[in-house]
Amino acid sequence: MSPREGVPADRGIDRDTLELERRRKLRLVDIRSDLREFLTTRRARLTPGDVGLPDFGGRRRVPGLRREEVALVAGMSVEYYTRLERGQAAGVSESVLEGVSRALKLNDAERAHLYDLVRAANDGTNPKRRKLRPQNRQVRASVQQLLDAMATVPAFVQNGRLDLVAINRLGRAVYSELYADPRRPANFARFAFLDPRAASFYQDWHEAAQQIVAILRAEAGRNPHDRELSDLVGELATRSDPFRALWASHDVRDHRSGVKAINHPIVGPLELKYEAMDLSLERGLQLIAYFALPDTPAHDALALLESWVGAGDPTAERSNDNASQGLS
Repeated sequence: MSPREGVPADRGIDRDTLELERRRKLRLVDIRSDLREFLTTRRARLTPGDVGLPDFGGRRRVPGLRREEVALVAGMSVEYYTRLERGQAAGVSESVLEGVSRALKLNDAERAHLYDLVRAANDGTNPKRRKLRPQNRQVRASVQQLLDAMATVPAFVQNGRLDLVAINRLGRAVYSELYADPRRPANFARFAFLDPRAASFYQDWHEAAQQIVAILRAEAGRNPHDRELSDLVGELATRSDPFRALWASHDVRDHRSGVKAINHPIVGPLELKYEAMDLSLERGLQLIAYFALPDTPAHDALALLESWVGAGDPTAERSNDNASQGLS
């Protein structure tokens, strides 16, 4: 008898449904693994003294705090914390997460990531509750007009996958190296880990690489069902040993303000301050603007770059085609 004999035609197997369910289960396993490894790596970096507990010495089988020490500081049973660390997040209350955040001394970015992982784990067990957050693939015309109006500062829009979604002329001049290969959309992560020029472009490549991976890791917690993000992470993990090692650290970071230090191929070293702002009407997009303080070498170098752009150098021209392709 064939596998199909005796099965009514209107009850045939919906292969698309089965495939979606298979992927959901696989992703749920990944989310639970991410939650477990995130909590494990956070407690591994702490000592009893860090959380006000006595250290009686003796050999520890693993570095950092023991589970029972985390549970004690968090104010919960060892069994409850152990279930959470195993990725069993069903029914976990906010007070429990606050206790764990306090016990593990999580910063704001790490605390938000813990909440995202728990939310994703719960949504995975209740697929009807899941609300996908598709990445925006373009900006409104008014956003591009705003970028273009910011003629004296490098400015661009990026999504959570670190694609350059839109950019102005001076921003493109600063990041001309990312646009050197027209065959690939501009993406900070691919450039940092797959382009050999990145090692000399960033003044501190390791710091830049850590920041990029930490941003991607935080985005994976916020948007765990983003297929393109998963594909990007898979590509980088397959092709880059440094990316794979940094990804395994489970570090996360907010991208709000700081200093970007690069070696520009035309004007030399550039240390620019930046501010990042979420676009309220463009889900998952950030507008980032760079600036240099007056009477600094970076200010002079940026002015030189601005004049270079004004002179019409073709490598500094904003390409709408490239910007629109850099969204995947």
